Amino acid sequence: MPKKLTIVLGPTAVGKTDYAISLACSLGTEIVNCDSRQIFKEMNIGVARPSAEELARVKHHFIACRSVTEPYTAGQFELDALALLDELFKKYDTVVMAGGSGFYIDALCKGLDDFPAADPELREELTRRAREEGVESLRMDLKRLDPASYEAIDIANWQRVVRALEVTIATGRKFSDFKTASAKSRPFEIEKIGLRRDRDVLYNCINRRVDLMMEQGLLEEARSLLPMRDLPALNTVGYKELFSYFDGSCSLDEAIYAIKRNTRHYAKRQMSYWGRDGEIRWIDL
Repeated sequence: MPKKLTIVLGPTAVGKTDYAISLACSLGTEIVNCDSRQIFKEMNIGVARPSAEELARVKHHFIACRSVTEPYTAGQFELDALALLDELFKKYDTVVMAGGSGFYIDALCKGLDDFPAADPELREELTRRAREEGVESLRMDLKRLDPASYEAIDIANWQRVVRALEVTIATGRKFSDFKTASAKSRPFEIEKIGLRRDRDVLYNCINRRVDLMMEQGLLEEARSLLPMRDLPALNTVGYKELFSYFDGSCSLDEAIYAIKRNTRHYAKRQMSYWGRDGEIRWIDL
């Protein structure tokens, strides 16, 4: 019997955790997490990490296993996840993967081409532009040069925008081409299940979840991470807005509003990204 990886994907706050746990329980298997932020142990409330009770129901992998001080890439995830799946498929015919990081999912399913090394001079120039002109200028350049990357990456994360532009300008190839040039074969079947909700319903779920995060202590969690705010992992919706509040550049209510707005924008980009994937079987919740 061929081995199968069932991937549960969808926009933030759609209900992936509950669905994946129920599915894994019914199959008697384990869950491989595919969230580029839940992998960090210092980030909990702000990234909607599964609760202790949820983690106790099904064994999860790639949850709170690295520090934000250790850079982690989609390429590393590809290698680590393939090695883990090799072991899990010795015990299970089917393994469940759950998450909303499209780039990580693509890395595992299709593989990544070798990305060029960083160009320090070009990166410095782009970083200078971000400081002096504002990141919006770089976003517009990326939208013009590589629309697919503009839709796929978190454009609120200026380091990712800089990296995408750096690769595109330095190589003359679109950043998005490096992960789509040639799909690698995998020794297992891949099934993709996409979860979606009506837009207004999803946006209400997002707004309620942000309110719940604040009740659970997101403000205190963000304050504890303030000394590490310049690390790439912390340039994340839910934290960066509160860092602005700590700086005195906005009120707490304004920061909470920005978290909700930016999370809704992120969900919209996620759906745009997956809209091009004809392999996904969509389920309306």
